[in-house]
Amino acid sequence: MNSKTIKRIYAAPAKHWVGDGFHVAGMFHYGETFKNIDPFLLMDYASPEYFKPNPNANAPHGVGEHPHRGFETVTIAYQGQVAHKDASGGEGVIATGDVQWMTAGSGVMHEEFHAPEFSKTGGIFEMVQLWVNLPAKDKMTAPRYQAIVNKDIPVVAFDGGQVRVIAGEFDKTTGAASTFSPINLWDVALNAGSEHEFSTPDTHNLLILVRNGQITINGNTTKDGELITFEKGGSQFRIHATTNSELLVLSGEPLNEPIAGHGPFVMNTREEIMQAFMDLQHGNFVRIARD
Repeated sequence: MNSKTIKRIYAAPAKHWVGDGFHVAGMFHYGETFKNIDPFLLMDYASPEYFKPNPNANAPHGVGEHPHRGFETVTIAYQGQVAHKDASGGEGVIATGDVQWMTAGSGVMHEEFHAPEFSKTGGIFEMVQLWVNLPAKDKMTAPRYQAIVNKDIPVVAFDGGQVRVIAGEFDKTTGAASTFSPINLWDVALNAGSEHEFSTPDTHNLLILVRNGQITINGNTTKDGELITFEKGGSQFRIHATTNSELLVLSGEPLNEPIAGHGPFVMNTREEIMQAFMDLQHGNFVRIARD
């Protein structure tokens, strides 16, 4: 059997604040020692956490206007609500189960805050944000925004579980998101005691975030908040759920291109990074329109 081999299992690091609204664990980052994550650049996981109601409607918790260039941000809301607005015209509320797929491309300013309703009531907040790299030929593509609501994400059921196909393909079902390179992004739910064999192309890099529960993959046991990375090669991996479990599965064709990044920009060369900062300083990034 052409099985995937686990490279390493990482426990979630200590959380840090992004702005004052997102308390996240940085599960991986392209600038660190992680291997076999291409074309993914970064994952921040805000595990379930209670936020009190915010009495100040004019000061929601979150992150104010800031730039990006050269990649895509993908925000998956599992619990709670995020209000997004960007300079390309993308705007809306990412509610429970929704996904926001923003292509920064040549450059975009955006902001993210707790949505008004969530700010008013408070509650449990859980989300994942990914940075997905763009191929060199698409780094300077025009910004775009995909607002993907829960009802539009196809669900494939199987004995003992199901998969929400956010991007890519699962069991001949195509995901909701449009991507620049071959990527699979699956929300997997497994019932306690169930087992299922999954498959991704043997050229893909594979990562799995265990959001909730305890599973065994090819004989290796993992639990909540752990990230599983894999060696290159192989395609099949069998998952047994010891408890009811929820996973985020990422696989993607590596771009195998140079990465130069600094702060909110990820390009291919240092010269391109310097140009991005110059463009920002010279006002070449369109600001968010205000009413």
